[in-house]
Amino acid sequence: MIFTLEKTDLQSKARAGRIETAHGEILTPIFMPVGTAGSVKAVHQTELEKDIKAQIILGNTYHLYLRPGIHILEKAGGLHAFNSWNHPILTDSGGYQVFSLASMRKLKEEGATFQSHIDGSRHTFTPENVIDIQRSFGSDIMMALDECPPGDSDYTYAKKSMELTHRWLQRGVARYLETEPKYGFHQSYFPIVQGAGFKDLRKISAETIASYGMDGNAIGGLSVGEPAEVMYEMTDVVTDILPVDKPRYLMGVGTPVNILEGIARGVDMFDCVMPTRNGRNGMLFTSEGTINIKNQKWATDFSPIDPNGVSFVDSLYSKAYLRHLIISDEILGLQIASIHNLAFYLWLVGEARKAILENRFIPWKNEMIPALSRRL
Repeated sequence: MIFTLEKTDLQSKARAGRIETAHGEILTPIFMPVGTAGSVKAVHQTELEKDIKAQIILGNTYHLYLRPGIHILEKAGGLHAFNSWNHPILTDSGGYQVFSLASMRKLKEEGATFQSHIDGSRHTFTPENVIDIQRSFGSDIMMALDECPPGDSDYTYAKKSMELTHRWLQRGVARYLETEPKYGFHQSYFPIVQGAGFKDLRKISAETIASYGMDGNAIGGLSVGEPAEVMYEMTDVVTDILPVDKPRYLMGVGTPVNILEGIARGVDMFDCVMPTRNGRNGMLFTSEGTINIKNQKWATDFSPIDPNGVSFVDSLYSKAYLRHLIISDEILGLQIASIHNLAFYLWLVGEARKAILENRFIPWKNEMIPALSRRL
């Protein structure tokens, strides 16, 4: 993987860059749609590519490991071949999902033992076998196994958790270096910074993971219940330390405003289920603010969903029609809302990239945030 830093904003840490992978190029800053089980919910791959203009999507190791399983994905020739997405894929380690199953898992030095939410069967993720699993998936970017502590963790727990994540990382890097890709192309491995909301822990963790010299680095354990100001502060602390010449990925973030604030602090990559999950529940993100399409006020509004036309659905369907579909539980409504929201997120990071390249990111951001924060 090759990362080229093209421009850094003069008034902030915002960056425009380019990531080259075996399955194509990624222009940063970038938002990555979440395809948990090998599919972005309610969105066809051709729509992801042609309308949404996604450059990379995510797969979830926990879900793909349980179903369809390693043997089927290997027989298919890897996840790209299985889901017909011939562009970059990032897979997480499954750690966040495992640790969210608090009543169904046990954490030990070896790894995390958990019960499947499907049939109750018991499994163990270790720093080593999540590498092996992701080798079988054939993702372009593999994530390290970490523990994601709650946002309200106390200092003692956060420190203990961070140290466990670091010990796991040492084992994971060793496994990564002693194994080879299965499908003939390079796979990158990203460590993850932890440390909850404590500056000193975040500094230690950022320095530790940076020392391994992997292709990129991630920031985890944020957007998990802590105030937004804490998330921004911790991101600032970490991006001051992480290498300038490697991409930085802020995991699981977030709202459009969160993303712009993350870009301003030097983050290059983002993912979140919010565009699709909120879309399926009738919340639409637009360049003028957020819409609850279920509200009666939209019943006779025949204007486009977004006046800036961030996707083809904006020119085809009105707010009134989409409201009718959503309140009628029509599947097409879920599809239109998901496509629109994802296209909006990709439009937003694309506009941020243009603003960085043209040395106008901060004025543009300061104009966008009040609009994005409005409830229409």
